Amino acid sequence: MFNNITKLFNIKYPIIQGGMVWVSGWKLASAVSNAGGLGLIGAGSMYPEVLREHIQKCNKATDKSFGVNVPMLYPEIEKIMDIIVEENVKIVFTSAGNPKTWTSFLKEKGIIVVHVVSSVKFALKAQEAGVDAIVCEGFEAGGHNGREETTTFTLIPMVKKAVTIPVIAAGGIATGRGMLAAMILGADGVQIGSRFAASVESSAHSNFKQTIIDVKDGDTHLTLKELAPVRLVKNKFYQQVQELYRQNPTEDQLKELLGRARAKKGIFEGDLENGELEIGQIAGLIDEIKPSKEILEEIIQEFNEVKALIHKL
Repeated sequence: MFNNITKLFNIKYPIIQGGMVWVSGWKLASAVSNAGGLGLIGAGSMYPEVLREHIQKCNKATDKSFGVNVPMLYPEIEKIMDIIVEENVKIVFTSAGNPKTWTSFLKEKGIIVVHVVSSVKFALKAQEAGVDAIVCEGFEAGGHNGREETTTFTLIPMVKKAVTIPVIAAGGIATGRGMLAAMILGADGVQIGSRFAASVESSAHSNFKQTIIDVKDGDTHLTLKELAPVRLVKNKFYQQVQELYRQNPTEDQLKELLGRARAKKGIFEGDLENGELEIGQIAGLIDEIKPSKEILEEIIQEFNEVKALIHKL
């Protein structure tokens, strides 16, 4: 399977594993890369020297392409970027910020830069900033999300029509059928998060992985838009957020309830009551924890089978 995404990243399949906080360490990234996709280390939950360690371990675990996902709201962003350069990382996905801030710096170092967007407006800004490709992420996605609530399958063709650089679809994609549908709508590749969060190599707590398996349609909701929109499982913490909303809270009150390390508490430490459980709507379709290699192979097999079936119609 060869296209402009596989060529750009030097990978076998146009499948990117999302760089999720507390989930995407070196074990997951290297496993996906070894299976033919592009693995991403999620820097958003790592101190700078922890990220360095993960990059070094990933380099030892795979000779394939891998990258690092960097939320630009990270408080020690300068240190993170310096480590990425020092460790000779070849691919960086940026998110949650202005792509103009770091794109030129990274590209001057010979690094491929991809930016995550949730609208046509920001896709155009990313292209103007000089990124090599964009991830257009729809409302269905887990974790932090766009305020516009544009669905993935609405966003893909609009973004594809507006830009000339490669487009990677994200949000609500976990199967070969979903991948094929996204590419029919104009995507050059897909980024998959939730499905890999429920993998053997995911660094998430086993409690959180089981929650992904247990989640059904309607069990997640996009909330906390005043701070940074995030899709959460409807647990005790989520109910506390909704109760506070009924009191017309200020941003400071929301920040106080959110506190610090809520995502770590839920995703990494497995506190299903008080933690922030971030996952996509597609979790309702995930019913088994499997090795990343098996997940990727199943996606490709289904993609090819459904594509062949369509050709017969």
